[in-house]
Amino acid sequence: MDSRIKAHLKVCLVSSFIVFSGLEAASAQFGGEMPPPAVGVVEVNAATVPVVSELPGRIAATRVAEVRPQVSGILKARVFEQGARVKAGDVLFRIDPAMFTVRVASAEASLERAKAADANAKLQLERQRVLLEKKVASQAAYDTAVAASAQAEADVAFAKAAVAEAKINLAYTEIRAPISGIIGGALVTEGALVTAEGAESLALIQQVDPVYADFTQSADELLALKRAVADGRLESTAEGDARVSLVLGDGTDYGRAGKLLFSTANVDPGTGQVTLRAEFPNDSRDLLPGMYVRVKIEQAVRQGAITVPQRAVFWTDTGAPQVYVVTAEGVAEVRPVSLGAASGSDWVVESGLADGATVIVNGVQKVQPGGKVMAEPWSRPEDSTLAQRAE
Repeated sequence: MDSRIKAHLKVCLVSSFIVFSGLEAASAQFGGEMPPPAVGVVEVNAATVPVVSELPGRIAATRVAEVRPQVSGILKARVFEQGARVKAGDVLFRIDPAMFTVRVASAEASLERAKAADANAKLQLERQRVLLEKKVASQAAYDTAVAASAQAEADVAFAKAAVAEAKINLAYTEIRAPISGIIGGALVTEGALVTAEGAESLALIQQVDPVYADFTQSADELLALKRAVADGRLESTAEGDARVSLVLGDGTDYGRAGKLLFSTANVDPGTGQVTLRAEFPNDSRDLLPGMYVRVKIEQAVRQGAITVPQRAVFWTDTGAPQVYVVTAEGVAEVRPVSLGAASGSDWVVESGLADGATVIVNGVQKVQPGGKVMAEPWSRPEDSTLAQRAE
């Protein structure tokens, strides 16, 4: 039994020697060292970088009009499709016109009566003039005829105005759209009594192409931005040139550029916020009033800014940001950096990196400080996608 164990141990020792010899030979063949890890790198260069703020906001219609009756009566018909697009002047509702038709006829009859009285007054005036010339009538009688004729003319004018008013009220029995836009649901039904002085509207029309995006920004942020411009750290974006874009509630980009209209001149004392308004095209009607969005606005530019891809940055246990740079000898070194604001998928580096530095972006987890690396140019995923499309 002992002899077999000894024989087995000899076989194991021989096998171990052979394996060790093979490893030693392989190590010698490859120079005794593992090859340096391949990493993706970018060369950072100073450039002009926009300072973009992403702020919460809501979509609002550019014009909103309540549909209200201008005369009182019984609603006979609704003649629009709820939720449809309407044009200014389109008939939306009809009020029973019977009473208003009668009033037009009555006003026209009163006008004819006034015209007849006016004609008679003119005849009487002419007679009094002839009699006065013949010394038959007195001056007082003539003056009375003049006044009666003038009053008759005024009665005709009054009757004409009454006819015009009656016709206008008759036309108001057709309730028309005050503006073009999208009309919501009817707020009243046929058979309801509507009044010109009523507090409730019949429907609501909103113009949603274009739309407004109303958003807010902290007054402290605006103050810090102005101070940075005053100190020369930033350059203010020229008025009217501020680029504005939208991020929808699901995180997708709206894809249509907007324009900044104004910012309020006062701060809300309850929130400490300043309200800004931008306008966006909305021919596809993807943006609806009340929708939550985030507005990206370019408020300044930073000259000579150093940026690095966000994926190149890693943090220490204490939360300090760092990057790996590759020296001219191909050695990876750790560089602590101070980060500013995000710019797209990059960080703005306030300090810690020089213009022209080579920064490791891909393969950071394979790098050891002070170790050699094999640097390869790294391209952004979107750049690769564009290149494939071009091919």
